[in-house]
Amino acid sequence: MNLPNKLTMLRIIAIPFFAAVLLGNFLPYSNLIAAAIFALAAFTDWLDGYLARKMNLVTNFGKFADPLADKLLVAAALICFVELKSLAAWVVIIMISREFIVTGLRLLAADKNIVLAADFSGKLKTATQMVMIIFILLDFSFFGADIVKNVLVIASVVFSLYSCCEYIVKNRKVFSA
Repeated sequence: MNLPNKLTMLRIIAIPFFAAVLLGNFLPYSNLIAAAIFALAAFTDWLDGYLARKMNLVTNFGKFADPLADKLLVAAALICFVELKSLAAWVVIIMISREFIVTGLRLLAADKNIVLAADFSGKLKTATQMVMIIFILLDFSFFGADIVKNVLVIASVVFSLYSCCEYIVKNRKVFSA
């Protein structure tokens, strides 16, 4: 297993620790520790992709596991936020539904030997969600923090919906018989 794939696996392994720290609230500064775990895991998302391309270590495992790890990490955080009442369930439903729709589209495409690469709107969606998650985890209390949080949540929802629609429209040929 090459280094980028090990980083992907590390991100997957970090998910239960992240959730346990955040939901268990058994450590002082649980939110800060959870934010650090999440931020480090999110950084490995960028790093494993960078290393795989730079060192020509792109593998089928990486093509499968890397986006899966990202989806699991973000979904875990979003679901924890519903439990903690930090985020409305409808927001999480939209974001997770987008992931199922795009993953389903990719599976249909793969069945027809078509590869659907990640595009800019999907990357922007992921980046916005990760910033939103870290912002919520840090639980800022400065004047206007609620406004910043709401803007990040709305941006995450809008980018989720936009990128979902873009994937469907750009790849409508996948639906043809």
